[in-house]
Amino acid sequence: MIPVILGWLAAWLVNYISDVLPVTRSLSQPACPHCAVNTEWRDYLFFRRCQACGKFWRFRAIVVQVLTLVIAVYIWVNPPARLGFWIAFTILVYMLVVMVIDLEHRIVMHPISLAGAALGLAIGTMLHGLPETLAGGVAGLGFMYILYALGQLFSKQLAKRRGEPIEDALGFGDVTLSGVLGLFLGWPLILAGLLGSILIGGLISLLIVIAMLVTKRYQAFTAIPYAPFLILGALYILLK
Repeated sequence: MIPVILGWLAAWLVNYISDVLPVTRSLSQPACPHCAVNTEWRDYLFFRRCQACGKFWRFRAIVVQVLTLVIAVYIWVNPPARLGFWIAFTILVYMLVVMVIDLEHRIVMHPISLAGAALGLAIGTMLHGLPETLAGGVAGLGFMYILYALGQLFSKQLAKRRGEPIEDALGFGDVTLSGVLGLFLGWPLILAGLLGSILIGGLISLLIVIAMLVTKRYQAFTAIPYAPFLILGALYILLK
């Protein structure tokens, strides 16, 4: 019963932060995603129709509720050996927030990264010690910044040739997120986490391109949110 309650409450938190922070830049009262009218808390928490426009809340909210509940029950029954239930659950809830926001808004928000840095510093120090934690953070930040700078240069050169703006493959939020994940993983595990994210990102991107070609919707240089790949690579290392 305990993991069910924890999972449901944590999912509410994930949904709430993902709904309001990218829109209002503050922890404000939630608003209907369809008509932007402020939603009553009881309607929001229980996924009722908007009283203004009559439409249901996001389908994503239901998915997050169920997914978080399943995750909570699973790691309660099978807690990771190195982390235990509470640390693993805290990390997963944080990373769910990052993933949902990036998938919906294509942004890794700096306040979320700052909160993650504090969390990563605390958990990383407990797991690896302070020197390895800080080294992991610096390595993650530095490595991804190099890729970000190269991507910026490539985008500018390509935009000149095509005569139109090209969306960047990586945003600076991905750089800060890599630094945060480096704190969680420590040195040298951050290298394995980044390599894993590159492999996962390459595989999923290939599948997306194939699907777009099959459906005849392919567009060159279509940007894909990268934060989920970074997170999946880090989680593979942390939870194994």
